[in-house]
Amino acid sequence: MHQRPPEFFLRFFRWFCHPELLKHIEGDLMELYGERVHEAGKRKADIKFMIDVLLLFRPGIIRSPKRYHHLNSYGMYKSYFRVGWRSLLRNKGYSIINVSGLAVGIAVTMLIGMWMADELTFNTTHKNYDRIAQVYQHQSSNNEVLTTPNAPIPLGQELEASYKSDFKHIVRGWWNATHILSIEDKKTSKTGTFMDPAALEMFTFKMVQGDWSSLNDPASIVLSESTAKALFGDTDAIGKMIRIDNEIDVRVTGVFETFPQNSQFHSLQFLSTWEYWLSSSPWLKPDENNWMSNINVFVEIQPGSSFETVSSRIRDIKYSKITKDQAVLENPQLFLHPMSKWHLYSTWKNGVESGTIQFVWLFGAIGVFVLLLACINFMNLSTAQSERRSKEVGVRKTIGSLRRQLIYQFLTESFLVVVFSFLLAIAIVTVALPWFNELAGKDMDTLWTNPYFWAAGALFIVVTSLLSGSYPALYLSSIKPLKALKGILKADRSAALPRKVLVVFQFTVSIVLVVGTVIVWQQIQFGKDRPIGYTREGLIMIRKNVAEFWGKFDVIRNELKESGAVTDVAESSSPATEVWFTNSGFSWKGKDPNLHENFATVAVTHDYGKTMGWTFIQGRDYSREFSTDSSGVVLNESAARFMGFENPINEEISWSGKKFKIIGVIRDMIMESPYRAAKQTIFHLDYSTNVWINIRINPTMSTSQAVGKIEDVFQELLPSVPFDFKFTDQEYALKFASEERIGRLSTLFAVLAIFISCLGLFAMASFVAEQRKKEIGVRKILGASVAGLWRMLSFEFVSLVAISCAVGIPVSAYFLHQWLQKYEYRMEVSWWVFVATVAGAMLITLVTVSFQTIKAALVNPTKSLRSE
Repeated sequence: MHQRPPEFFLRFFRWFCHPELLKHIEGDLMELYGERVHEAGKRKADIKFMIDVLLLFRPGIIRSPKRYHHLNSYGMYKSYFRVGWRSLLRNKGYSIINVSGLAVGIAVTMLIGMWMADELTFNTTHKNYDRIAQVYQHQSSNNEVLTTPNAPIPLGQELEASYKSDFKHIVRGWWNATHILSIEDKKTSKTGTFMDPAALEMFTFKMVQGDWSSLNDPASIVLSESTAKALFGDTDAIGKMIRIDNEIDVRVTGVFETFPQNSQFHSLQFLSTWEYWLSSSPWLKPDENNWMSNINVFVEIQPGSSFETVSSRIRDIKYSKITKDQAVLENPQLFLHPMSKWHLYSTWKNGVESGTIQFVWLFGAIGVFVLLLACINFMNLSTAQSERRSKEVGVRKTIGSLRRQLIYQFLTESFLVVVFSFLLAIAIVTVALPWFNELAGKDMDTLWTNPYFWAAGALFIVVTSLLSGSYPALYLSSIKPLKALKGILKADRSAALPRKVLVVFQFTVSIVLVVGTVIVWQQIQFGKDRPIGYTREGLIMIRKNVAEFWGKFDVIRNELKESGAVTDVAESSSPATEVWFTNSGFSWKGKDPNLHENFATVAVTHDYGKTMGWTFIQGRDYSREFSTDSSGVVLNESAARFMGFENPINEEISWSGKKFKIIGVIRDMIMESPYRAAKQTIFHLDYSTNVWINIRINPTMSTSQAVGKIEDVFQELLPSVPFDFKFTDQEYALKFASEERIGRLSTLFAVLAIFISCLGLFAMASFVAEQRKKEIGVRKILGASVAGLWRMLSFEFVSLVAISCAVGIPVSAYFLHQWLQKYEYRMEVSWWVFVATVAGAMLITLVTVSFQTIKAALVNPTKSLRSE
């Protein structure tokens, strides 16, 4: 069937094209369109056809108006561009400000648009991402709804057996973690996980070697390209044997392309099979009655189905499998959380989803406002410049220029400025993108090969040129030539009102951004200054991720202390910066029988409190002198408060039928988000399940020297294990990464908004100085001082900024109050933030306008009056 291009654009081309050129150009367009349809498909051919039509909309091709068909249109437009170019060169200062201000606004909008696109397209590299989900569960805990991505171990088999028709794939998996990969004597630590073989197809891995069936053999592994190169160099990795964690032997059956940074699996360096992981982890064996343990379960629903429908079918699976008492207390509800929401909706509070999506739309609004500020500046500067050209308009009208021709002239000049600004913005983005990527934690590339970008750019140029140049063009073209030549032209007072409103709008936006930036940084600092209940400086953590660690703690501890590099060593089941285990099944005196409690539980060894630097409120730490401490527990203050104990020491609690006695209460140890209330935590003595070694460095020794001695001890005692450690303070600092990134971006946008707004003030000051030149001259002759004239001219701008402050401060206070509500641990906004912002805005205003006002006040009055 014969394919036709978009009808609207074809008709538009026939409407504007010169009749003498129409037949030839249309023939070429249709021939080229047919070739593109054959080579690239109709969709891409349509896009390129639209771009071609827009690019042909230019002088020399556009048909002439019928009334003036005898004129040389090309020469006329060429004259417009020549006069416009000369005007730009004649006023270099204003031209530079005009172009640079608009270019900065466009560049900022481009960068924000690229950042938004990167965020909104997270995980879209997975072909069927709109049908992929992870099983989550809601459950009642501590009188609120707790939402987690944990699924019961038997769930995968249950879905396969009873709900197979709803799913195309069901994949069980473990969490990403660091594991040791070794080939003979070569060992390296890599991040990977274990999943069912269908994961390769469901997540559409791009296989460089092998295919989606590469994990069908249980004893197999697929590597990322970088991992394969690190392990085998340029040698073919396929068929080679690898040992995982010095325990599991697997064969390399595939190599996959590393996922892009805006993918959930970007950090994945290897993937092995779920079945092999189960064989090395007997405690994970599926048990039809073990519905309280948790793993990851990923699914792909069938085409035509919906997440809501499938979620409703699987919602009560766990509820029906656990005991009736547990079901009533926990009220577990399973549901599917779509892959499209994993990144932007990753936070849950009392069953309601939220996340970074709010920042995506916030920065989108900021991008629009920054571009709007730049366009406002452009209009104000163009207006200020246009007042100087009234006599030029009068002369041109006197010698026969039509109003339409004058409008075209001024719109052409506006078009030139916008085009130059757009090109400069592209250069700015190209240069700034690597720095912006580092600032935003992204790996974005330019959009110069994207046809949608150029179509949007062309549309922006046309619209901005028309909007920004319309007022000067329409206003100046309406001037009466006689008044303009006699110099008695006076601007209507009401004409200044739109410009004042625009300046007020500019500074209102800037003030909101400044206040917002200050509050964001204060909230970050507030979280950083929060007492965390232990001393993180000088503390390192080592994960026991291989069997060689087990049974050697006492030897490691003694050797480390004898080295002089450490003061204390202890083990724990969770790292100091995370809660790995939560449990229920606790009871105590006075507990509400209808309460489903949930506590963070951390197994520790003796000296853990000394190693961490616990602060005791009541009671004592664990001691080897008391054999009864094996059944003793230490609570944090949140746990003691949650249980309702006034004096918790020596009180008994029961956990799964075993009795424990409270021996101490410590200050809350912040292990999760520093902006959330500390989770009620129970520390219990246990030497059998700990996977983290915590080491306190000797403060009298330099960190580098101490780490070197610690490494020597581990290399001597565990020669087959790579020495891999983490500084606790660095791991804790990562908790602020998201907020700090938002703070840095907000600061950048606030500074640029202020810069652009100051250009707007400069435009207004220039305009007022030009308009009141005669008045200033008369006042100087009558004895007015420079200082008095400066005060007179500056008052108008100060009053405009004062109005902006009066509007911007309440607006920013309202929105920031709403933003702070999402943090349980949050600061109180201080009044000095608003006062300092107002004072800063006034100071910036005076500095900005003083150049023009003082310059106008210093002009020789005889010169200004003679020119009038």
